[in-house]
Amino acid sequence: MSVESITVSPATLSDLSYIDSLQRKNAEDISFYPKSVFEREIEHCRILLASVNREPAGYIYHGSFCGTLRIHQACIQYDLCGQLYGSKLVTYLIDLCRAARSDSISLRCGSDIAANGFWKAMGFYCQSISKGGVRRMRDINNWRLDIQPQLFTIETEPSTRQKSASLWRRNKGDNKSQFVRGASLLEYRALLEQLDADRVRK
Repeated sequence: MSVESITVSPATLSDLSYIDSLQRKNAEDISFYPKSVFEREIEHCRILLASVNREPAGYIYHGSFCGTLRIHQACIQYDLCGQLYGSKLVTYLIDLCRAARSDSISLRCGSDIAANGFWKAMGFYCQSISKGGVRRMRDINNWRLDIQPQLFTIETEPSTRQKSASLWRRNKGDNKSQFVRGASLLEYRALLEQLDADRVRK
């Protein structure tokens, strides 16, 4: 299988079931979006589909080309040559960004996910690390690829922290983690970590 045999094109509504199915198969690694979001974004040509012999092999869901383009999801079938299909998709998106004169491309990737190595191999660098949610207790590596020359860049070594649901399971009785978001989520995570540390000391 060569890169030349892989085609990339905007997804159509007929691809919706495949996209949603692949998203569900990879639910532990990526953010979840309802089918209605995919439906809308297909209409806006923001989902790219990789195909081999007219069979879908993966997709990228991205945002606007203005300023920094954000990759919301990148999902490749594991039973296929993921690196090959993934690199074709990302290279295609990079070419689109150059044509649109986007500043850069950014994405978030869980610290325990093998795809971190893929993004580094594609020329992305880890710009910062943020804390993830309480369900998995992992870090989030924020990757970036500069399309336009930058005056300076900030790079850091990506986190390799593995996910752990043990703390969440011990505290899930309050159901609070289902509703908190943003800064409140980070505060709740810090609270759970402190409670866990107190238990260890006792």
